[in-house]
Amino acid sequence: MVAWNESSITDFILVGLFPEFQHAIILNSIIIFIYILTFLGNILLIVLISGDSRLHTPMYILLSQLSLIDLTLTSTIIPKMAYNFFMEDRTISWIGCGTQSFFYLLMGMSECLMLTLMAYDRYVAVCYPLRYPTIMSPRFCLHMVAACWIGGSLCSFIHTVYPMHFPICGSREIHHFFCEVPILIKLSCEDTSVYQLVVVVTSIVLLVVPFSLILASYTLIFLTVLRMNSVKGRKKVLATCSSHLTVVSLFFGPNIFIYMSFTSTHSAEQDQALSVFSNILTPMLNPLIYSLRNKEVIAALKKLVWRCMVFN
Repeated sequence: MVAWNESSITDFILVGLFPEFQHAIILNSIIIFIYILTFLGNILLIVLISGDSRLHTPMYILLSQLSLIDLTLTSTIIPKMAYNFFMEDRTISWIGCGTQSFFYLLMGMSECLMLTLMAYDRYVAVCYPLRYPTIMSPRFCLHMVAACWIGGSLCSFIHTVYPMHFPICGSREIHHFFCEVPILIKLSCEDTSVYQLVVVVTSIVLLVVPFSLILASYTLIFLTVLRMNSVKGRKKVLATCSSHLTVVSLFFGPNIFIYMSFTSTHSAEQDQALSVFSNILTPMLNPLIYSLRNKEVIAALKKLVWRCMVFN
């Protein structure tokens, strides 16, 4: 590993993923394998949705955006982590740390909003099926997607630029495998209690409020499902909703713990374990969760495989 006195005074040192783990090379190899699966799975889902006209509906457009977010999120974190480990160079520049933090926050915040919009889409489809084409028009769907990306970009920019200006007087070691705001704040020698409060308030707005809206949407959906006479229709709705609720639980659970308990004393190991679960495992599972129980996606996959076989 490059010694601290050989690196720039503005560089940070990324300690890495579970540095005390004895079989670190196996762990990092597994993470890279998971990243490859995540990359292929999300790319495939995006290709299927964009290439099949039957999937050009608001639900699948939002799903393709979720895949794009997951793909970008993992690409922001894992390649740098793998490079640092296998090249035995744990440094990351000040600009690199800020860039990684920005894109990580952008993807995380955008995913919060995207999952909320997907819940709203299901709410309108189940509770107001006759008005669904009017309410969820292609133009409105495009505006919702743009709002997610713009809102996430603005909030991410603020929460990247401001904490990066806190002075660091002591060690510049980041006890994590990527640059993240809560970890960076711990390195500052200034009183950051006010900013920590700002982070908690922001977390309430971007985590608790969307999560509450999602729960409210699904409460209304389940009440509507209970009044359905068609057993087949009831099963179809529940299958679609259960997939989304699974993804919501996997995403919001760890992130609420990390950011809502910002001032707590949970260990670096806990932060890393939750980050692996939320930012590495969940993006790999999302395409499987949405595709295995989705007949339309499976049909599009079969159609793509058939085309490939015919052209070959």
